[in-house]
Amino acid sequence: MVAAVLLPLGSWLARPGPAGPAESGPAGPAVSTPAARRRHPLPGPVLILLAAAAGCVGGIYGIGGGSIAPVLIGTGRPPSEVAPAALASTFVTSVAGVVTFTVLAMHQRGPVAPDWPTGIALGVGGLAGGYAGARIQSRLPDVLIRRLVGILVAAIAGRYLWSGLA
Repeated sequence: MVAAVLLPLGSWLARPGPAGPAESGPAGPAVSTPAARRRHPLPGPVLILLAAAAGCVGGIYGIGGGSIAPVLIGTGRPPSEVAPAALASTFVTSVAGVVTFTVLAMHQRGPVAPDWPTGIALGVGGLAGGYAGARIQSRLPDVLIRRLVGILVAAIAGRYLWSGLA
């Protein structure tokens, strides 16, 4: 299921050709204003429904609430705008998961409690990656970031597909 969602999304983001208005074309360089970068802005209600669906699916499959980020980048939003929102949603879903599984561990028998050492290690790695990404992102063009996100999303889909078929 995850591969069926991520593979087309990754292919869409990584596709060759002009990736948006910030890239130059036959008429010369395009204007790179915030309004020009938003090629296909999503209406507020659609964005809210899409974000809620991505959060639910991300929570069920354990892929995180930031799974909406590739969709937002694909619709023309700059990564500098998408990354903070994706990190915030991932943080909220992570806290909700920790609280939920901690409460379940108090009332259920069996291994339901969070694996604290692994969770803390992943959190520290996420903080370090978020900091490094914020520092590097401003030095890279949006088109390159979009394509890298597309390749990574497609690779993750391939990994899920491979393990599901094996």
